[in-house]
Amino acid sequence: MSDSKETDNSSSTGSSPNVAHQYSAENPDESDKWSDTNIPSKSVQLSYRNLLMFLLPSLVGIGMFLIPFKSDESFNVGIGFLAYALMGLLENSLTAIAVVVFWISLLLTVFVKIQRPAWAENTTLGEIFHISHGWFALRLAGVILATLTLFQIGPQFLISDETGGLMLNELMTVLFAFFLFAAIFLPFLVDYGFMELIGSMVRKPFRYIFNLPGHSAVDATASWFGSGTVGVLITMQQFEKGFYTQRESAVIATNFSVVSIAFSLVIIHFVDLGHMFLQYYATVVVSCLLAALILPRLYPLVRKPDSYFEPVGCQLIEEKRFHPNTVKDSFYKAIDQARQAPGPKQLVRNSLTNVADIFLSLLPLVYAIGIIALVTAEYTPLFTWFSLPMVPLLNLLQIPEAHTAAPAVLIGFADMFLPAVLAASIESDLTRFVIAALSVSQLIYMSEVGALIINSKIPLNFWDLTIIFLLRTLITLPIIALMAHLFFF
Repeated sequence: MSDSKETDNSSSTGSSPNVAHQYSAENPDESDKWSDTNIPSKSVQLSYRNLLMFLLPSLVGIGMFLIPFKSDESFNVGIGFLAYALMGLLENSLTAIAVVVFWISLLLTVFVKIQRPAWAENTTLGEIFHISHGWFALRLAGVILATLTLFQIGPQFLISDETGGLMLNELMTVLFAFFLFAAIFLPFLVDYGFMELIGSMVRKPFRYIFNLPGHSAVDATASWFGSGTVGVLITMQQFEKGFYTQRESAVIATNFSVVSIAFSLVIIHFVDLGHMFLQYYATVVVSCLLAALILPRLYPLVRKPDSYFEPVGCQLIEEKRFHPNTVKDSFYKAIDQARQAPGPKQLVRNSLTNVADIFLSLLPLVYAIGIIALVTAEYTPLFTWFSLPMVPLLNLLQIPEAHTAAPAVLIGFADMFLPAVLAASIESDLTRFVIAALSVSQLIYMSEVGALIINSKIPLNFWDLTIIFLLRTLITLPIIALMAHLFFF
């Protein structure tokens, strides 16, 4: 699919008192001939203000998420240092804070469902509480189970250190600390042009290598820098607006909604291998890219038709370009996004909305599904039975403690954190590294991404996702094992 078939419906107009250069979005081949006396109607303004609007917030986001700093013989990124500082400051209070937040989530959900206040209608915040009966039941279960665990009331199999205690005292404290700062600083990375810069530069590889519209690079970039759910949400919207076919939307949602850097940091630190984050994330990227090359050529993705969402049809139009040179064009796109980016008040509002979404919506759900999966893994033989075929494969790949690691290979279908939870007790650093990388590379976890896809118009059902999860596991596991042996040689 050529550049002329890609889309970017945004346009920019306006003026600036200190404009240095303006480049047209209409005829990039003529860009070098333009002058201030002959400026097209659609242009991007390269002023000092717009440049600073791009650079300053983006540098903050890059410093918080992407640049590793060394401390105490290990590496971490900015939000990691802040998270551990908060955990040290609050210590044991985080578990009680988590339960209080869970109750706030439940009570607000009940209030919104009964009273239907105006602030909750057709707003991003309102979507947190307008949920189906099934998701409400899981939210209620998460609140009740977390409360029982905090006060050590109820059946031992629900509140023991291997189930409820592990989820509340270990996982939830880490998630609260990391996600607080990840949600606060995420807009600096995704709203001020850095995502457009990277997404635009990798458009052509996406088109030629993956047979997908170059615009889908933005979906992947949003996932890497934001979260997998953000990538899925973008894909859903693009499909329903007629920019992706059924096949393209299914491929993008299941191959490029990569777990974010923030989530990956939580997992690698949870298995006590934070000093190997760079090797870990490199392994994740390599395994996910190779899986994206192979999976779309296999069932069920290869069977999805190249037809558009019926009510709207194909809406692809000529892509807006600012310059014929890809690097310069990407830079001007970033500047254009920064020019339209939210101001300080909106930035604070966006950050607080991100915090509310994660704390009130995601974490109670993760807790409920995590407890169900851990109880199943600890007190029933189901995961052991299902994972038996994985033991010979792990042995073949020379992964130590194969019998202990096998259940963690498949439990990620329920939630991406659970493999790390099971792997935390494994002695072998290599095995914990493999499980941590695999849990991020599998992508299809039903607690969030899977549920979003099933409830969307993207043509994938539960059985499709089950097959894709198993195929991703079989494809990425040998790649991850090979790279792990290289790193631990």
